[in-house]
Amino acid sequence: METSELLRNIINLPMFSSGLAEEMLAGNFRSIFKGQGMEFDEARHYEPGDDIRSIDWNASARFGNPFVKMYREERELTTLILLDVSPSMHRSSMAKHGLSPFEQALFSTALIAFSAEHTGQQLGALFFDRDIEKVFSPRKGRKSIMALVMAALHYQNNITTRRTQYGSDIASALNGAQRLLKKRSLVILISDFYSINWEQEMGNLCRKHDCIAIRINDNQELSFEGLVTLEDPETGIRIEAPAGLDSFKESWSYWHKERSINWESQCKKSGASYLDLSTGTDAASSLIKFFSRHNTGQYRFRKK
Repeated sequence: METSELLRNIINLPMFSSGLAEEMLAGNFRSIFKGQGMEFDEARHYEPGDDIRSIDWNASARFGNPFVKMYREERELTTLILLDVSPSMHRSSMAKHGLSPFEQALFSTALIAFSAEHTGQQLGALFFDRDIEKVFSPRKGRKSIMALVMAALHYQNNITTRRTQYGSDIASALNGAQRLLKKRSLVILISDFYSINWEQEMGNLCRKHDCIAIRINDNQELSFEGLVTLEDPETGIRIEAPAGLDSFKESWSYWHKERSINWESQCKKSGASYLDLSTGTDAASSLIKFFSRHNTGQYRFRKK
């Protein structure tokens, strides 16, 4: 998609983001901000039905009766987006009428950003490849959102000059988020997850913040016959593959299926919620559906 068309579509996203904003801060999802979105106010006697996680153990021990903590809602919450800008995100889509992984990631980033504006949240971002490329400290307002979007569009235009030998480093981005955030926040990692050894860093971040992993997933079915040339977008390495052979197609499909299963398992072990987002689907409806399912309890965030 041409950059000018991308920008036109992004400018129209605020009209779709209000529904996403409502889902992001509705119901059970809002409770994950306790400690950042909720400020301690007072303690009162425990009553049947109270969440045992809110028990004030110090006050309970001091007075000999169970007390629970009461919280006052803060107006300002913080969301941090970790956006993968590595070469593999810019490969051409294999899905019919689909976006590239980076274009889908860019639309998702913009939707979340405009949703944060609707709810008065502070929004920040880290762009990363092998290292952290850009840092946007959490701020409020349309001006900062558009600055973030325009910076991301710059990577859409200049990817051919940015090939890296080693690929993206998700662990580095997660460590960067850990250093940047001072209070409990919502961290949303958007990547194709062509990276290794990030699970420990994700687990460390989940212990202090609430994390969502969004994997941008392209249609990986081979539609070619005969001998084809496959290129690794991260390194530029090329191989010749017998795409017409059934055995190769089965191995190709099996590898991608196993990769998806392993990714979900890694997210669960780390304590992060996760969404597999196809390049051929509508980002707005997929995100709204994802957050609404969290609110109804269909998916559960980890217990504090």
